Amino acid sequence: MFQDATTAQINTALESAYTAFLSYRYQSGAQKAAFMRTIATEIEALGPILIETAQRESNLPEARLLGERGRTCNQLRNLADVVAEGSWLQATIETALPDRQPLPKPDIRNMLVPIGPVVVFGASNFPFAYSTAGVDPAAAWAAGCPVVVKAHPAHPETSELVASAILKAVEKCGLPAGAFVHLHGANFEVGKALVMHPKTAAVGFTGSFVGGKALFDLANQRPVPIPVFAEMGSTNPVFLLPDALEKEAEKYGKMYAGSITGGMGQFCTKPGLLIGTAGSGLDQFMVALNAAIEQTAPVAMLHPGIATAFREKRANVLAQTAVAVEAETTLEYAPNDGIPSAASVSAAEFLQNPTLHQEVFGPFSLLIKCQNEQEMSQVASHLEGQLTCTFIATDHDLHAHRDLVQAASLLCGRLVLNSVPTGVEVCAAMQHGGPFPASTDGRFGSVGAHAIHRFVRPLAIQGFKDEFLPAELQDANPLGIWRMLNGQWSKQGI
Repeated sequence: MFQDATTAQINTALESAYTAFLSYRYQSGAQKAAFMRTIATEIEALGPILIETAQRESNLPEARLLGERGRTCNQLRNLADVVAEGSWLQATIETALPDRQPLPKPDIRNMLVPIGPVVVFGASNFPFAYSTAGVDPAAAWAAGCPVVVKAHPAHPETSELVASAILKAVEKCGLPAGAFVHLHGANFEVGKALVMHPKTAAVGFTGSFVGGKALFDLANQRPVPIPVFAEMGSTNPVFLLPDALEKEAEKYGKMYAGSITGGMGQFCTKPGLLIGTAGSGLDQFMVALNAAIEQTAPVAMLHPGIATAFREKRANVLAQTAVAVEAETTLEYAPNDGIPSAASVSAAEFLQNPTLHQEVFGPFSLLIKCQNEQEMSQVASHLEGQLTCTFIATDHDLHAHRDLVQAASLLCGRLVLNSVPTGVEVCAAMQHGGPFPASTDGRFGSVGAHAIHRFVRPLAIQGFKDEFLPAELQDANPLGIWRMLNGQWSKQGI
């Protein structure tokens, strides 16, 4: 139904985005905020047809999609508040000291400025929150960058509907047409052309390691390399410490069965590795976990391709030496359904088998049985970069395992205690990203105000008079934003 974008269409899209950039980059925080709030309002105005279309294309239930639509609109409005307030720009003013000895101090002013058109690849598992008007486009618009979105081929109609809402907002706010361009492309060549286009300044991606790494490699082969901010998932290890399990094993077992199988495990923060030391607490945890998994009803995964990949990767793990099935749903499942399940393996086998380190995207988790604390530390030292690391622990456990907690903090973008990693709160303190291979650049995340910093760079301006300065750096502070003035935060003019 939707045709892949041609080379000519891609070129037109990026040229239009760049033309729009030349004016959109000068939009004030208040103007960009109004645009983003208008997008949220237009998305809500689409009404039931948006939810019904996404249900049909993604197999996700109505309640999940209603919640995700709300999250998407909240993301837009939250970032709108941030850009309107202005302190994220890090506007910094150091006024001149012409009489300073032995040398005069010049007037130097610095702020973050947008980098140019951003290409965003829609995600398969979040048709709203990480797609056409999701966190990447929202952060780019907040930064002052036009956006070219390539719709995910698993939900093209949903993407078209959201795109129509964005285009209405562009028109209502009087913005240049290239502030948003929407394209389709199931063929890898479309994605390649978008990344390689000379007017593309950055890329946002949420998906598999294979897809994200391919885009990253392409971007570094360009004559002028560009940043690719790819969130590529992880196994999100959970360290099950002994005192906590001795006290509340059943509670945590049930909790983790829900986290592993919720949404058929199709979250990048699904706990794919459980790590514990042998003992009665771990045994009780597994009894509760297994019983809950066995009673979990299978449902259809996002699309047949994801269902096939899940079954193949799960089968590959189960075929490895000394891996044992711990639990599997006892309820009937169809060909495109996920299979809620868990398996186990010794720490010794895990340490020597890299296959067991790989993410299985779907309702499956692997328990690593350690003989002692030393083995648990060895497992931690062999793990790759993660989005999250979680500890199930009492205060006694944390005191006794300080080194393990510190080691885990080096692996991840978010450290969680006595909860589940699934569920990413949209707030200023959230970090959704992590060291490679969880993401291509662990210094940034894709949630909250920090996400804007992916699409800006610092610019210092020296010796210019007020009339030639951006409004954010002028003496009079006409926008009333927070700025660093000679080492002190201030909202007043000089």
